[in-house]
Amino acid sequence: MNHYLNISKINMFALTGKKAIVTGGGSGIGKAIAKLFAQQGAEVHIIELRNEAAQEVISEIKETGGVAFVHGGDVSQQAEVKAIFQEIGQVDILVNNAGIAHVGNVETTFESDFDKVYQVNVKGAYNCLQAAVVQMKQYGGGVILNMASVAAWVGIADRFAYSMSKGAIAAMTLSVAKDYLAAHIRCNSISPARVHTPFVDGFIAQNYAGQEEEMFAKLSKTQPIGRMAKPEEVAALALYLCSEEASFITGCDYPLDGGFIKLNN
Repeated sequence: MNHYLNISKINMFALTGKKAIVTGGGSGIGKAIAKLFAQQGAEVHIIELRNEAAQEVISEIKETGGVAFVHGGDVSQQAEVKAIFQEIGQVDILVNNAGIAHVGNVETTFESDFDKVYQVNVKGAYNCLQAAVVQMKQYGGGVILNMASVAAWVGIADRFAYSMSKGAIAAMTLSVAKDYLAAHIRCNSISPARVHTPFVDGFIAQNYAGQEEEMFAKLSKTQPIGRMAKPEEVAALALYLCSEEASFITGCDYPLDGGFIKLNN
């Protein structure tokens, strides 16, 4: 008798019947997560400020037989967020992915810069957390995944406001995980290092015109593994953490960093 488990016959990491919200799902990491979740059977709802970009993702999902919807909105505006969540109804999964970056130390970060990063990265996550928890409590539980960063754990030059915002995400993750154990709501976070997204390409093109290849190679090598992560790699971890296979995991952060935190000596 063969006692080995035939994994090919098991539909692992299935999200069939689940309704998932992905903020900032119009590009990069959010796009990869939205597409993978839909592939695994979830009904995906993208909240995105850039409606045109989100519509392209929705079209790609539908072309492969997935179910997805777009909700144009600004996560920093609480009234907009509450209206969108009420429109969607029951929420099984929330991925707090929407965010912006900023380059500068404490001296070169203007008050307007600091406020903008806070409004999107911190208050935006808070708005979605609050709306999601209300819905999840009503329907018996759910899963929340926040996108943090290695910047929450190590010092990175010229990332003062961004690091502040991701440190807040890490702390909010622990707080929500602790407060809603009895409500059957799990809350975890992922801390990526550099991920090759359109933002990275745009940043290099804007700041290092004519040196794109050189700078891309330099930034890639800051990860000990020798390259940047792919959005699809972050999405794969997100899928696991939001699936039933991870039902015993809450209050945890997962560095997806190519060795950046521990091996960058």
